[in-house]
Amino acid sequence: MDALSETLRVVRLVSAIFINARFTAPWCYQSPSADLAAPFLEPGAERVVIFHLITEGECCVELGGEPPMTLRAGDVVLFPQGHGHNMASQPGLTPAKGRRLADVLALRPRQLSYGGGGASTRLVCGYLACDARLARMLLAGLPPIVRVSVRGSNAGAWLEASLRYALAEVRSPRPGGAGVLAKLAEVLFIEVLRMYIAEGPAGRTGWLAGLGDRIVGGALNALHAKPAHPWTLEELARAAGTSRSVLAERFQQLVGSSPMQYLTQWRMLLAANLLVRSNSPLSRIAEDVGYQTDTAFSRAFRREYGAPPATWRRNQTGRELAR
Repeated sequence: MDALSETLRVVRLVSAIFINARFTAPWCYQSPSADLAAPFLEPGAERVVIFHLITEGECCVELGGEPPMTLRAGDVVLFPQGHGHNMASQPGLTPAKGRRLADVLALRPRQLSYGGGGASTRLVCGYLACDARLARMLLAGLPPIVRVSVRGSNAGAWLEASLRYALAEVRSPRPGGAGVLAKLAEVLFIEVLRMYIAEGPAGRTGWLAGLGDRIVGGALNALHAKPAHPWTLEELARAAGTSRSVLAERFQQLVGSSPMQYLTQWRMLLAANLLVRSNSPLSRIAEDVGYQTDTAFSRAFRREYGAPPATWRRNQTGRELAR
């Protein structure tokens, strides 16, 4: 299994579509920063990433300090750093004033429809919530705005049709519509990441860029396939089909850490996930992520999360019960 698939398999993600909109020109909709919206979208989430899919027409997105970006039907745009932004029929319009954010997001997906009666644009807005450390790993090196077009691919056509179906099902009396929509939002987000990796122009850095690199991607796949293995740089270089020096330099350049530092970080993310999602004893979790003793595991976990594993687990359980 490749590193992206393994990451998505073991780490808890929560997704949803929260707005289904039809606007007619002229119009301007202000999307709040992820930090501001997070308490209403996914209370308790450490990180929320907002994205939009344009299903009909055209519009532009405006983000402070960036030139306006034109979006067309089939485009998905996401905001890795969580910046607030404007979606509009043309640049320079003043956002419409509406209800309080808490009221807008109280019902999901919220149906929005307004504008001046001109050209029509339809879009859906979604989010992905995850652990802050996972977000830093997945989104490292990405620009403030990421745009890909899902139209024209088999996956994109299926996703758009499925989203339209699920949005209609949410309003039907049949149970499960919201669950289907949430899963489709997650699939859409993952497909955006996959397309971003595949496009892979020169000069990109970050974890996703590393996955698209032959050498670093090979090393990442090996580490994620066997995180508990007692890897050495020499053995990892052989798995990636290169020398130790080339691997170390290339890995640092793209991922921003050494392979062994990255392995420790990934092991700790796995451990945190096991602590929250299972009742396994600490000794078993330590072994599962590659530590021979509880002491070594506890020391490494405390360096990463600021508390011993047992204390951290109790705190997380308390937060879940308080929700």
